[in-house]
Amino acid sequence: MKVERSPFVVSIADLLRTPGHRREVEVQGPLGELKSAGTVVGTADDVDVRVGLEAISEGVVADGQISAPWHGECRRCLKEINGHVDVDFRELFEKQPKEGETYPLGHEEIDLEPLIREALLLALPLAPLCEASCQGICPTCGADLNEGPCGCPPAGRDPRWAALDDLHLS
Repeated sequence: MKVERSPFVVSIADLLRTPGHRREVEVQGPLGELKSAGTVVGTADDVDVRVGLEAISEGVVADGQISAPWHGECRRCLKEINGHVDVDFRELFEKQPKEGETYPLGHEEIDLEPLIREALLLALPLAPLCEASCQGICPTCGADLNEGPCGCPPAGRDPRWAALDDLHLS
């Protein structure tokens, strides 16, 4: 059984032989499912990566941009929404990586996938909205308030908050 090579593994043999040189690389492919609290980069979605690789004495500096589509659900009205995220990055790959600070440098290649996954996770929206003015759904009947009022009487005030009426801040 043949294991398919990740599109995010990049050969750097030529860079390691010529420190100080830089090479631009573009890679694209599916990342596998990546979930954040309210969003997902799906398994069939292609992630585009443009990266500049530069050999330095400590290893290889990778800087560039990641671009990926995401899918999710509006946190107010629960409609399906789609978006796009672009992330800039600058990271160091070295032979003896520092946990949580740098990435491992392979013998003649580097794997960009851990960097891509981490950068995208930090950039994906945690609570996406279909639009900033989304009204959400009625807590009583579940009607979409973006389509107009539902006719339910306004919810009464929670009596547990009544004690705060006497609080006066100056």
